[in-house]
Amino acid sequence: MPTKEKRYRVLPGPEGILPPAAATMGVLPPDPGMGLVEGEALPEQKVMEVIAEKILTRRNPTLFPGPLLVWAWTPETQKKADAILAMAREIPGARIICMPDYRPIYPKIDPEAVLSPCHPNLTILHNKIEVCMLIDAHCHFVNVTLKMIRAGTNCYTITLCANDVHEDSVAAMGPCDVETIHRLTKTIIKVRDSGKIIPWAYTPAGKEELRKCGDKKMFVVSADKALRPEAAFSQEEVVPPGFSHHLEQGLDENEE
Repeated sequence: MPTKEKRYRVLPGPEGILPPAAATMGVLPPDPGMGLVEGEALPEQKVMEVIAEKILTRRNPTLFPGPLLVWAWTPETQKKADAILAMAREIPGARIICMPDYRPIYPKIDPEAVLSPCHPNLTILHNKIEVCMLIDAHCHFVNVTLKMIRAGTNCYTITLCANDVHEDSVAAMGPCDVETIHRLTKTIIKVRDSGKIIPWAYTPAGKEELRKCGDKKMFVVSADKALRPEAAFSQEEVVPPGFSHHLEQGLDENEE
């Protein structure tokens, strides 16, 4: 008697040297108002709850804003960047590493400052990132980047796309506007304060790792502040996340 074929699940890797494109395995973008979790279409609010739980509890939560967000090319983009920073401040121990450019930047890549779409696994493995959120990078680069991450790391990938839902991401939402980011932020706060989970940054292992990494400049808030749940973070206490700083001059020095 024939058995029903198992549904392909998009899971954190390592999946192997050449993981298949999820679309070729039957995972397709869902209907409007839905998102994807592990290749399954779910209502957007449920996807937000999964994203909140993962970004709070997995090791070294890191946001990867892409050029569509980093370069503040429209007033709407600037509002979205503000909303992303506000969301990041609600994630204990969160870091921000930008993907400002798509050109190859090896061998000079600084994995604590830049996510290279050509070698995203280097940044993720160097920083021991087990959950990341890609935001507003161009879709074709994101699709390739997600497969490389799935191939060689155990990172739980999350995408918040301005245009679509990325089927190669473990959890994905789109299109995401400013209002969607605000709703996700409220969900993160609700899950964080529910008492049902312990954020990774508040676990003994998380506290120890944040202390060791306290001199790094990628934290949204200082590592010391991230260890104290009762701390109130003012705008002045936020570490500049690299949306400008040394990246504002571009990466021409790395061209060959």
